[in-house]
Amino acid sequence: MPETLPANSVGLVTPQTLQFNEPLNLQGGKVLPSYELIYETYGQLNAQSSNAVLICHALSGHHHAAGYNSMDDKKPGWWDSCIGPGKPIDTNHFFVVCLNNLGGCNGSTGPVSINPETGKLYGPDFPIVTVKDWVQSQACLADKLGIKQWAAIIGGSLGGMQALQWSIDFPDRVRHAVIIASTSKLTAQNIAFNEVARKAITSDPHFYEGRFYEHNTIPKKGLMLARMVGHITYLSDASMGEKFGRETRNKAFGFNFDAEFEVEKYLNYQGERFSENFDANTYLLMTRALDYFDPAADFDGSLEQAFRKCLSKFLVISFSTDWRFSPERSEKIVDAMVEAGKDVSYAEIDAPHGHDAFLIPTPRYTELFTAYMEKVARECQGGSQ
Repeated sequence: MPETLPANSVGLVTPQTLQFNEPLNLQGGKVLPSYELIYETYGQLNAQSSNAVLICHALSGHHHAAGYNSMDDKKPGWWDSCIGPGKPIDTNHFFVVCLNNLGGCNGSTGPVSINPETGKLYGPDFPIVTVKDWVQSQACLADKLGIKQWAAIIGGSLGGMQALQWSIDFPDRVRHAVIIASTSKLTAQNIAFNEVARKAITSDPHFYEGRFYEHNTIPKKGLMLARMVGHITYLSDASMGEKFGRETRNKAFGFNFDAEFEVEKYLNYQGERFSENFDANTYLLMTRALDYFDPAADFDGSLEQAFRKCLSKFLVISFSTDWRFSPERSEKIVDAMVEAGKDVSYAEIDAPHGHDAFLIPTPRYTELFTAYMEKVARECQGGSQ
């Protein structure tokens, strides 16, 4: 990274951890007697506590969304392009909070945490958590931080699902919900992709039914395969073609099964890096939370009814080449919101990057996002609730 921090960076950030000793009743029927949540904040909370924005992360995300944890960091947080002074989520105006969700492997209580009942790592004994459970724990975090109402809750992909669930479960605590490249429930194809990824992990001989740490190993090959499958679905055919084409590492074919094409090399690199930094049990938990998400299920299958009591305004964004969560999935959300009489803005952004487009600052996307958040910022300054 540069010797000096960029002017539009939130700068050096230190993660914080909060302990919660109140039991958390999970949707699956189990109870977490206590837990910890790790989070980062950017910007300043105003005197009215009216300018707080919650960032909800996607499948493999975490609390480090912007800035740098040290001057040795090679790159900033995962959404640094959108969070900071003068960026869409402008820290000159907003107090931004991003946490690592329960079940994660980056500091919040999850499979790699100590189970107080056994004194050993939770591992596969950590209970399955859902989007509703995450929202409940995030509400507890908001209480601890003195935030009664969020100016906005924002998320892409799985993060967008959390923003949706917040608006339904805590309607009076959300003024704006921004749902990007998301869906109200997974299609059968998406569930199938998740199952293939899980099977790759659980079939690895080093998985040991989730107790791999007790054997001083990790299911490396399974994690690699899971990430490779997932990564293919995050990119569009066009973006993969533009980035790699059919380029090979050598001019002549080797007539073997080594990674010869550049796209093979790339996928192997992504899988290798992911397997070294992400917990296998967490990956299983996160993908299952994706599968289970369906807020309409609590309203006799009616998404329109699910939105009836929502009080927030909505911004929904989709991307033209996203085939994982296609624009049609966002349009279904918008249609239900309109039928429920909600204030919703929608845009389909023409972008070649596939599902990952929500992480890439293309001009049209950035302009739209910025314009909406400027409106939210003006409300905060005016004290609008």
